[in-house]
Amino acid sequence: MQKLNSQQLQGEVSRLNEELQMRDQLIQQLSQELFRLVKGNTSIVPTSTVPEAYQSQMQSLKEQLNEVEQQVTFYQEQISERDAEIYNLRHSVQELTDRSQMLEQVVQELPEVYRQKFSERLAEVLEKVEKLQKENRQLHAELQSVSYRLAVRNRRANGLDLPAFGSSQSSGSSVEMPTFGNA
Repeated sequence: MQKLNSQQLQGEVSRLNEELQMRDQLIQQLSQELFRLVKGNTSIVPTSTVPEAYQSQMQSLKEQLNEVEQQVTFYQEQISERDAEIYNLRHSVQELTDRSQMLEQVVQELPEVYRQKFSERLAEVLEKVEKLQKENRQLHAELQSVSYRLAVRNRRANGLDLPAFGSSQSSGSSVEMPTFGNA
């Protein structure tokens, strides 16, 4: 959408430049006409000696000259306005171009930013998983130890304890091994 706006602005600037050139040509023509009119009236003759037909023609020329001067002033004002508008449009085009380039750079950097953020979050998750696995192994070992102690306790309480084989001095209730004598 920004490219469309930029293209529209460039088209508008081109159109305004063409219009400005056309008006420059008109001003040039009007200036030449004004110069021709002024140059044609170089001799100032007192009105008392000029015939009435010439006076009316001079009056008509003065009116035309005033109209031309008004047109020149009008066109100069329009040219000034157009110049200001062209300056503003060029400034806007430059700002939009800069912003577009900045946004393109941001868009190009986004995948790397997302990878980095994902890696940071994944590292935190992996750390928590590792911590939970370690804790799980520790709890599993404790559970096995408690289960073993509980089983040993239950065997002794139920008289299912296996006899200890070894030296008779180490425990008071030792079982003697049968011997086969001289067989």
